[in-house]
This record gives sequence, C-alpha cells and structure tokens, in this order.
Amino acid sequence: MNDENNLFSNLISQPLAARLRPQDLDQFEGQEHLLGEGKILRQMIESDKIPSMIFWGPPGVGKTTLAGIIARKTKAEFINFSAVTSGIKEIKNVMQQAEHNHSFGMRTLLFVDEIHRFNKAQQDAFLPFVERGSIILIGATTENPSFEINSALLSRCKVFVLKALSVENIINLLKRANEIFNLKISDELLKNLAVFSNGDARSALSTFEMLASIAGDKIITPEILEQCTSKKSLLYDKSGEEHYNLISALHKSMRNSDPDAAIYWLARMLEAGEDPLYIARRIIRFASEDVGLAEPHALEMAVAAYNACHYIGMPECSVNLAQVVIHLSICPKSNSLDVAYAKAKEDALKDLAEPVPLHLRNAPTSLMRELGYGKNYEFAHDFEKRITKMQCLPENLQNKEYYSPTTQGSEAVYKNRLEKIKAYKKSKYK
Repeated sequence: MNDENNLFSNLISQPLAARLRPQDLDQFEGQEHLLGEGKILRQMIESDKIPSMIFWGPPGVGKTTLAGIIARKTKAEFINFSAVTSGIKEIKNVMQQAEHNHSFGMRTLLFVDEIHRFNKAQQDAFLPFVERGSIILIGATTENPSFEINSALLSRCKVFVLKALSVENIINLLKRANEIFNLKISDELLKNLAVFSNGDARSALSTFEMLASIAGDKIITPEILEQCTSKKSLLYDKSGEEHYNLISALHKSMRNSDPDAAIYWLARMLEAGEDPLYIARRIIRFASEDVGLAEPHALEMAVAAYNACHYIGMPECSVNLAQVVIHLSICPKSNSLDVAYAKAKEDALKDLAEPVPLHLRNAPTSLMRELGYGKNYEFAHDFEKRITKMQCLPENLQNKEYYSPTTQGSEAVYKNRLEKIKAYKKSKYK
C-alpha cells in the first residue's frame, strides 16, 4: 500500500469530529465574541502575540481546536500536553526543553488540555516558568478557573470564556459533515439534532456519524434519529417560543403555590435537555422577585441549587432543582422587593444627574472637607437605637417611600421592625 493510500486510511479511520476539525480561523464555528473580525483573541492569534491564557468553556466548543489553529499559526515551538496522562516528571521534562529553547531566544507555547485535573503541586510547577517567560501557557478547562486554577497561576493568565455553540453553528457543522455522507435528512431533523447536542459540536458530529452508520438507504427518519439520541421526543428549540413558554409555566406555577404543576414543568424542561443552569438562574430570580423577605432563606437555597447543578450536572442535579422548586412553591410569597425596585428605578432614571447630598459623601482629602464633603454626617452608632434624623435621599425625593412590606411569612417581622423605626423617628425628631 502506498503512502497516499495510508494517508487516506488514516483519515477515514478518524472520528468525524477530528476529520472536520478546522485548520484556520475562517473555518471555525462559533465564538464570534472572541474570534470575529477585529476581536482581541483573533488579533492575538493572527499577529502571533499570544499571552499565557486559559480557555474556559463547556465540552465541544472548540478549545482544543483553537489550540491546534494557534499551533499552525505560531512561530514558537508548540507542545501539546494532557493533564489526564501526565505527571510532575513529564512537566519537568517539558520545562527543561522550554528552558533550553528560551536560552536560544525561542518561544515555547505549552497547551495543557483539562488543566483543572492537575493538582496544586502540578500547577505550581508551571508558575516559575510562566513568570520568567520560558513558556507561554495555554490551558483548557470545562471548570470555573476561579475554583480550579491556583490564584498565582491564574493571575498571570488571560481568561477567555468560550460559549456553547448556537443551533445555527451546529447546523453549519452538520451540513459540512453531510458533504461526506450525503444523507437524506430534513432541515427539521437536522435542527432537532443540533438542539439535542446542547451546544457541543463533538456530540453533534458523533451522533451524525452514528446516523450514517445505521441508515442503510441513507434516509434519516425521526425513528432513526430517536434511536441515536435515546430520546422519545426530540427537544424543543431552546431559542424559540416553547422554551419561553415552559420556563413561564414553571415560574407561574411556583408563584401560584402549586408544587405539582411546578415539578411537572421542571421535568418537562430537564427531560427535553434544557440546560439546568438556565433553570437554576431563573429560580434565583424567582426567589427574590416572588418570595423575597417572606422567606429570606429562599435565595440561599436557590443559589445552593445553582451550585449543585454546576458541580454535578444532569441527571444527578435534577433532585436539587426539584427540592428548591417545591420549597419555593410552598413557602409564603411577596413581590414587595420587585415593586420597591421598580419604583426606585423610575425615579432614578428621571434623576440620573441628581447629586449625592454633601453629608453622605466621603472626604478623604482636605480640599473635599473644605468643600463640605461629609459635613453634618450623623454616625448612626453614636445615637440611641442606632437611628438618626439624617435624610439619605436627594433633596427632591426626601421622605419618598419605595418599600412596602407585606405580612406574608417572615416579612411580617420586617414590616413590624420598619413601622417601629418610622414611629421612633417621628416621635424623636419632630
């Protein structure tokens, strides 16, 4: 077998995602906020002025592909390094090579895939070489760098956040893939597959490759797609009307204190493949918008549920979301915080140029003190009951009231306390 045939055999034996991997930025799908014309990361790559940096994003969005494009573009020596298969010994060997290159004025770009898998000692091994400029480190991670990367190393790296690919991005990739397989697949099924992939190009292309292997007549039916996705019903379009209808149904069911309906709509979304972090973010909003101080711990529980979704993902985090959804459905409701903010926002937008009263301003310099900054400020801790007569609103809004607490749940305590504060001010400072 000649070299040409060997090359062809190697190519077709590769997974589809590898065969379609872009070779340059013009072929790259997604990340327009970083790689669009004139964007900072594109400029860095095209000018070969790469700093140490971290690519943070979900699986299948192009972190490794970007590293490959940089490898082809840069004039530096490029070393591909995996945190899964490497330890301290391998790190030291690579660092010695980088130091040797540095002594001859050569740059070394070191790409570390899944850098979050390195422990503290392994990450520390990179630090002195990054500081000296012996290596330019490019790390890729699916985990939040703030938690998984040593602060000293992270402070020396620029973090670029890569987003899940859009449905349109995935469809474009699938159409490129179909130039190889020439399957007969409708636009609707192609879109369903793109939605099912949840922004992961690797997942979409792997499923497409599976379709090609089982469709003997090259005709893709909904039943064949269902087999490959293990879904009885394909996902709703996450950017379309049904997406908003379902989250609205969940929100309104919780507001109406109907835990059975709320848990049903939660299940509808999760089983359709909705991002649990999206649902968790909406629940955090609900905890303050519709529950608020009627149950002050609701916000803590909602944030805890978001963290649980972040740490363990689906399907395990479904029960964490179920816990907070049922709790928020049953607990007392109050929208007084939302109403208060809306009233304050209306006045704030009308009076954006309203100056801060002088007595509320800090006076760190003698000039500011001479101008009256901080004059007549009343330090609450020096007064009886820690309450003064001092006005804290701009002059034209003095005595305006925005927050009107309800008697629901724990907010009754806040209402009682606020009434006592107002009564004390009225009697004490007539």
